[in-house]
Amino acid sequence: MKNYKEFKITTKPVNNELVGGLLWQLNIDGINETDSGLIVFADATKDISRGDVEKILTGMVYQNLIDEFTIEEETFEDKNWNEEYEKKVNVIEVTDKIVIKPSFKEYPHKPNQIIITIDPKMSFGTGEHATTKLVLQLIEKYVKAGDKVLDVGSGTGVLAISSVMLGAKSALGIDNDEWCLLNGNENVTANNLEGKVEIRMDEINQIHETGFDLIVANINKHILLEIAASIKTKSIKNGRLILSGLLQTDKEEILQTYFKLGYGLLDSADMDEWCALVFQLK
Repeated sequence: MKNYKEFKITTKPVNNELVGGLLWQLNIDGINETDSGLIVFADATKDISRGDVEKILTGMVYQNLIDEFTIEEETFEDKNWNEEYEKKVNVIEVTDKIVIKPSFKEYPHKPNQIIITIDPKMSFGTGEHATTKLVLQLIEKYVKAGDKVLDVGSGTGVLAISSVMLGAKSALGIDNDEWCLLNGNENVTANNLEGKVEIRMDEINQIHETGFDLIVANINKHILLEIAASIKTKSIKNGRLILSGLLQTDKEEILQTYFKLGYGLLDSADMDEWCALVFQLK
């Protein structure tokens, strides 16, 4: 039976969105919220340690984002993490038009709404986190009928799925995590989008497709900097790019990197400590 590491984290003040967003930089499998902080879990075979978690939290203290923290580490035999998580998953009204709901909850459909069924399991992208809300709002604004979309770091597949449901012709979602491959494809099926949305376990340099009209990526800053040149090679001329997963303090470095590659800034949006940016390739 598989074993899992569990890191029980408390912070003062409690800021689960910010802490959780930064912890997704690590090779973890999921996060559950508590009243005092977060529970982070990862396959025991993965290269994540208490020290990795502590480094991120110490950096947050240094930046005055939190005052203090504690970490408790335990190892458990595999348990039904999905059942634990389902208790906390809600219906999310992202905009007046976009609603994200798990299959196991009811929601009264309103006129002109698009209902996206997402069962997140251990993948990131429920629509509840500010970074996902920001990018979904911008997809609604910038996706065009007939677009070919690439979702880099697809997680649950919510961005690829929503792009097609908002008018794109097709979407390819890529992620380097097997959970995301399985969960993403489950969510594609749940929304009856087989043939229009494809999810693969790939890095951006492993895909042969190019000529994407719209590329979206909700990932942390260091990966967006690392793959910036690769993103450009996948875009059409004048292609649009939406980046999220960024703290306000990340904005300037991201802007400078993408400006050097020939992108111009079209738009930006902020929510709490997070921001999202819309570029167009010149």
